[in-house]
Amino acid sequence: MKNSPEIKYAIGKGIAIRGSDIDTDQIIPARYLKAITFDGLGEFAFRDLRIGSKGELLDHPFNDEEYQNASILVVNSNFGCGSSREHAPQALMRWGIKAIIGHSFAEIFSGNCLALGVPVVEMDAVQIEKLQEWIELNPGEEIHIDIVGEEIEYNLERINVKIPESHRKALVEGIWDTTALLKSNPEEVKQLAGEIPYIK
Repeated sequence: MKNSPEIKYAIGKGIAIRGSDIDTDQIIPARYLKAITFDGLGEFAFRDLRIGSKGELLDHPFNDEEYQNASILVVNSNFGCGSSREHAPQALMRWGIKAIIGHSFAEIFSGNCLALGVPVVEMDAVQIEKLQEWIELNPGEEIHIDIVGEEIEYNLERINVKIPESHRKALVEGIWDTTALLKSNPEEVKQLAGEIPYIK
């Protein structure tokens, strides 16, 4: 079978979003879910937290010029809770996020990230706060995520992190995009379907 690209590392500048229980409606408000495709969703990431009722820019990291090229999002607990909408990780990815480090994540959000090849990395809450503070004091500095070794490196420090084993395996072996796998291997899918009794 043809695989998705292997994802063993993620390297990029950090951006910190503080606060626990940030739900999918905060990540991408429901009124932006009507689009037929996900194209353009990036500009609406955290829309209601970034832009006021009169169109004014609010104090939010996604508005800060220093973080416009950031690709490693660092969050707190239960990030991505709420609905199961896949638009949330789609919006983050299309804004430029390539990986997310947090204390904990909603399970469905985590699975939706995996389907896009966006690693979701879990780290101790105290270490998260230290990393967020470092990002705010050192905008533009890089964070290195080793998915194979389950480590992150920043400021010359290495820290152990957790990645669900099924996610780590899928990313490292390049089997995270199950839709692409099915589409690129129609004959094998057809053969397997023929071997399942209730499909015949």
